[in-house]
Amino acid sequence: MKQRNFRTIKTNGVNLRTVVEGEGPLVILLHGWPQCWYLWRHQIDPLVEAGFKVAVPDQRGYGGSDAPEEVTGYDIIHLTGDVVGIADALGYANFTVVGHDWGAPVAWNTALLHEERVNAVVGMSVPYSRYPVGELTKQENFGDRFWYIVYFQKPGIAEAELETDIRRSLRMIYASASGSNAQEIFFKSKPSTSGFLDGLLDSQEQALGVTQEDLDYYVEQYQRSGFRGGLNWYRNLDRNMEITPQLENKKISQPAMFIAGEKDAVLQFPGMNLNEMNKLIPNLKEQVIIPGAGHWVSVESPQVVNQALLGFLKDFAS
Repeated sequence: MKQRNFRTIKTNGVNLRTVVEGEGPLVILLHGWPQCWYLWRHQIDPLVEAGFKVAVPDQRGYGGSDAPEEVTGYDIIHLTGDVVGIADALGYANFTVVGHDWGAPVAWNTALLHEERVNAVVGMSVPYSRYPVGELTKQENFGDRFWYIVYFQKPGIAEAELETDIRRSLRMIYASASGSNAQEIFFKSKPSTSGFLDGLLDSQEQALGVTQEDLDYYVEQYQRSGFRGGLNWYRNLDRNMEITPQLENKKISQPAMFIAGEKDAVLQFPGMNLNEMNKLIPNLKEQVIIPGAGHWVSVESPQVVNQALLGFLKDFAS
C-alpha cells in the first residue's frame, strides 16, 4: 500500500485523520458507509498530478477520527461543519467538495449551508433530495418488508450484528452492492424481523476492484472504530430535515456533477429521480451513469470516474 501523508485536523470539536497531499485549489473527498478515506485510493494521485491539493478525511465516527458518543453529534450541521473546518485548517477560503454514498449528502448540504465557501460540488451514488420526516425511518411505511434504514435506527442492534465478524460483514456488503454481482443489497425481499446481512451474498469472492489487501485494510479500520459512529449518521436522517427548514426550497447554485453506477440500487430509492435533479441543481453540468458499475463506482470504474472528475474540476474547481 502506498504511504500517505496523514494529518490530524482539529475541526468543529473533533479530530479527523486526514490524508493531505498536493498543491493547488483544494478538493475535499468525502467517503460514505461503510468506508473510510481509503475509498478514494484511486483518485488521490491523479488529482494531485492534475494540480490540486487533496484532503481526504476519515469522517467523524470512522477509522482514525474521533467518534462522539451523542447520536446528535452526527447530524448534518456537524458533518458539514467538519468539512468547512478542514478547509479552514488548511488555509483555504474556498474549496470544491466531492462525496460518495453518505458523503454525497454531506457534499450537497455543504454547498447549501456554506454556499459562499464552495466553488463546485460532485455527488456520487446519492442524488440531492429532501425527505418528509419519517418516510425512510418508520417501519409502517414498509409493511412487513425489511428496510435497512429502519433496522439501523435502534442503537446497538446493527452494531452487534455487524461486529460479530467484521471481515465477513464488510466482505458481504462490498460484494453484494458491487456491479460484479448485481445483488440488490437494499431491496432484498425478506421479513422485517431479518438482520441486515440475512440473504446477502456470502462468498469468498471479492467485490470488483477490492483486493484481499484492500479488505485487510478495511477490517483493520473497523476493528479500530467499530460501526457505531457510521450508523449514527442514519439515526439523524429525520433530525437533518428538522434542523434545516431553511433548505426546504433552496437550490444548489454551484456548478455540479453527479456520478453513479448503472447497477447502483440507491438509484431505486424513494425520491431518487434523476430527472428531477436539474430542478434542484440548476447548474448541474453532467450526469455520468457508468455501465456495469454498482455502488462502489470509484473503485469499480476508477478510470471512468477519474476522467469525468478531472474534466469537471479543471473547469470549475479554481
